[in-house]
Amino acid sequence: MNSAGTLRMAIDIGGTFTDTVLEANGKIIASAKTLTTHGNPAEGAINGAKRVMETSGHHLDEVSVFIHGTTLATNALIEKKGATVATVATEGFRDILEIAYERRYEQYDINLEKPDLLVPRERSLTISERVSAEGSVLVEMEQKAIDGLLGNIEASGAKSIAICLMHSYANPSHEQRLKDAIAGRFPELPISVSSEVSPEAREFDRLCTTVANAYIQPLMGSYLLRLSEKFAAEGLNCPILMMTAGGGMCTLDTAARFPIRLVESGPAGGAILASRIAAQADLKEVLSFDMGGTTAKLCLIDKALPQTSRQFEIARASRFIRGSGMPVRIPVIEMIEIGAGGGSIASVDGLGRLSVGPRSAGSEPGPVAFGKGGAEPTVTDSDIAMGYIIPEVFAEGHVKIDPMAAKKALKRKVGNRIGLDAIESADGVGRIVVESMASAARMHAVESGKDLSERTMIAFGGNGPLHATRVARSAGVSRIVIPPDPGVGSAVGFLFAPISFEMVRSRYTLLEHMDSDSINLLLNRMETDALSVVRLGGGDAPTRKSRSAFMRYSGQGHEIEIALPDGSLADSDIPRLSDAFEKEYRRQYARPVPGMKIEILNWAVGVSTMTEPPGKSPGEMRENRPLAKQSHRILCDQDGVYKEADCFNRADLRPGDHIEGPALVLEAQTTTLISSDFAAHVDGIGNLVLARKTNGVD
Repeated sequence: MNSAGTLRMAIDIGGTFTDTVLEANGKIIASAKTLTTHGNPAEGAINGAKRVMETSGHHLDEVSVFIHGTTLATNALIEKKGATVATVATEGFRDILEIAYERRYEQYDINLEKPDLLVPRERSLTISERVSAEGSVLVEMEQKAIDGLLGNIEASGAKSIAICLMHSYANPSHEQRLKDAIAGRFPELPISVSSEVSPEAREFDRLCTTVANAYIQPLMGSYLLRLSEKFAAEGLNCPILMMTAGGGMCTLDTAARFPIRLVESGPAGGAILASRIAAQADLKEVLSFDMGGTTAKLCLIDKALPQTSRQFEIARASRFIRGSGMPVRIPVIEMIEIGAGGGSIASVDGLGRLSVGPRSAGSEPGPVAFGKGGAEPTVTDSDIAMGYIIPEVFAEGHVKIDPMAAKKALKRKVGNRIGLDAIESADGVGRIVVESMASAARMHAVESGKDLSERTMIAFGGNGPLHATRVARSAGVSRIVIPPDPGVGSAVGFLFAPISFEMVRSRYTLLEHMDSDSINLLLNRMETDALSVVRLGGGDAPTRKSRSAFMRYSGQGHEIEIALPDGSLADSDIPRLSDAFEKEYRRQYARPVPGMKIEILNWAVGVSTMTEPPGKSPGEMRENRPLAKQSHRILCDQDGVYKEADCFNRADLRPGDHIEGPALVLEAQTTTLISSDFAAHVDGIGNLVLARKTNGVD
């Protein structure tokens, strides 16, 4: 038994399951997958923590690091369950949210549904003041105007405030003064200020980000307080660190101030895990595939670094169309997420077309086979009906499975509508959800200018290994890696994330006229601010710093991020930055534009603690053919014929073991399906590596 203070725990609350892992000395010693308790998510987290502690023989007071990620912020925005928000803008700019980008995301759709930006016009308040783009005060903010605004806030009934004044990124003094005045009059009212939440140019994006932060701030603040109190009562005495969308961690206090940075924090953990596996196995180009109970997430990873972005959209009115959601500007690991998980519901429309998702049965009531009141068949019901999930080993026996109930629901809700039996219905559901995920992967790759065919898929999540060969086949991927403990992969990824914070500031300049002294002053101030946040959770741990500039040709609407050299900038760096920009521009757009001036709009600084680099795989091992302890009858996903699949316990497999498909590899939180046209082996670090056979089905 380990001594006190040597354990690390990570908990990821998803839409269907809550995943918990416990690590000691670099090894996962216990894990659990429990149903998410939507009425009180902290209760599900406690349940998972108690189970891993009971399994390992430890107690919460021995945990020295606790990392948490949750879908609560994301779900509140998607399901519109946040606070009543009022906005405060500069007089004359009341309709920023209504005007948006002044364009339709689908030009010829006469029934176009506009994105819900959460704040109606009657709660869009203004105040007389004005700051220029350079930061000089053009119109002073008078006390009389502030007093009038306070009365309007009280009359609005708002429970949270979002302040976004013109050009406050250049001079935040008016926003800060207004924040202090509102806090003095309404001390219990949460206030989000754009110069703190998203201090960048582009007022619509900045306002949307601030509104989103204000919308979820009361909910997340109370949740984080309840969470810390519950775990403290159970004996936890270490700080709780929160996973962020950018792949780092922050303290509870930072998370409570900027809860918008927690959106998509769970999937970010999965991308961190996939990046680490890619580094260990020396994989240059990777497709991360994380399929849970509610959604599937796909991320492109190159040279062990996930693709990142500074903008994404929340709650799109049209799921796959850019511009149909609420734009948010925060550092985020870029991925595509679709409503395709184990709980995704299958249905037949009035035209007799079978569809799957995005509606999900979640954990309440869950799939029909769970026997918790679900009446509509799901992807998990389909997998159970086809034999891919063995009831006796599912979720370590904590969730009872009724295969007959799944088959009856498939026949009743699907088969009877389109003339299929239960198994044919299950096969149809499986094929549709697989094609949805493969199509999303192909689209994400094309939008990024990349090819999937040479990539290795790293699959994890409760349903990822079960669907990996089917998705890979459809997407044109021929090699798959299933890491150890894949069913709780995102939570495992939390354990490898650094404590980090990234800041972006707008400061416009032409590159050729860059004032290096003033830019160095700005970057140093940003680094100091970011470092102070990191020190709250990371103490005196060694840190890594990064700096970058967002550059474009003069007059263009979008920027390219270019890394800045180490140390202070000097005028002599201008030619080097110009060359770096044009090289990256050529890579993305085939050729630079001669004779165009280059301008810089934003500057970014990131500070993170150093993480231990992963050990490298020792390479291929001597081949061994383990004997299957049992077989199970499954419907072959390739030709639709029933076959006997060999079954192996993942815990019994050793490096060098080789398995021919069709086969099932069973473990505590998931099952890996090795299709007939795939073979698998265990590499030197315990990954299950699946490769497509050249001769197809045996």
